[in-house]
Amino acid sequence: MKMTNANMIWPDRVTICEVGLRDGLQNEKKILHVEEKLQLLDAVVQSGIKIVEIGSFVHPKAVPQMADTEEVARRMKRVDGVEYRVLVPNLKGLERAHAVGLTKVKLTVSVSESHCINNFNQTPLEMIRGFIPCVEYAAKHNIKISGALSSAWGCAFEGKISVQQIEKIVNEYLQLGITELSLSDATGMANPRQIYEIGSHMMEKFPQVKWVLHLHNTRGMAIGNIVAGLQAGFTTFDGAFAGLGGCPYIPGASGNIATEDVIHMLHEMGIDTGVDLEKAMATARMTEAIVEHQGQSAVLRGGRCEDLTRKKAQHQNNK
Repeated sequence: MKMTNANMIWPDRVTICEVGLRDGLQNEKKILHVEEKLQLLDAVVQSGIKIVEIGSFVHPKAVPQMADTEEVARRMKRVDGVEYRVLVPNLKGLERAHAVGLTKVKLTVSVSESHCINNFNQTPLEMIRGFIPCVEYAAKHNIKISGALSSAWGCAFEGKISVQQIEKIVNEYLQLGITELSLSDATGMANPRQIYEIGSHMMEKFPQVKWVLHLHNTRGMAIGNIVAGLQAGFTTFDGAFAGLGGCPYIPGASGNIATEDVIHMLHEMGIDTGVDLEKAMATARMTEAIVEHQGQSAVLRGGRCEDLTRKKAQHQNNK
């Protein structure tokens, strides 16, 4: 058997962004109270996570789980060094974010033409060019913007997405001056080879971009996709506590990769995240208690690898 990449290079440190308060909760049947969201937000920050997506400013009739994001933003404890951001669909959403003192927002567009037209009655290019007023407003009010390319790795309507389609949207974002971009697998269709090959290509072609990888675990491939992403050069990853999540606009889209699963794997690999794993796991357990059902976290069910070693040592000491 021919061996390739025998000398793999791993990053020393990776950044984790917690999206559970937005992407994790937006598909939950139970709508949380503001106090519960604030409790989860405090726990996330106390675990050491430095980037948190606290909610979204979409129409409350479309996503009622996010209707109280303004109140969350007003009442949350703001910790120095932590980036608090929200998802906004348009200028109105951006104005709402500015009104509650937020200085980071995310705009998103589906790479899939069928998905865009089916759900928003616009093509991806029409949607992204509609962001121009947002960019102008943000520049005037010192608000930073990141962009997301939803369904970048596969579409429930179109199947595989071509590299050319992805590049087209990236170029449109760059023309707007947006250089922090998230490649999102909202459908959970990505596989490790695809992540590595397309991710490596994007890194090489667009070195000016700060890339983020956003993965859903619909078919159990997300943790493998994280490893492939590391090899491609990604060092920033989204996750959701307890593996909650899903997209209201994508059929069958299930939960995000569990934040605590990603942290556990990275720490086992000797890669620093700056996050306290035990606190992240406690946050996930708290989340499950609040939403009143089990999530998709493997490490919550199986425990940490080091727990097994400790139990074995205790057993031997008791002999």
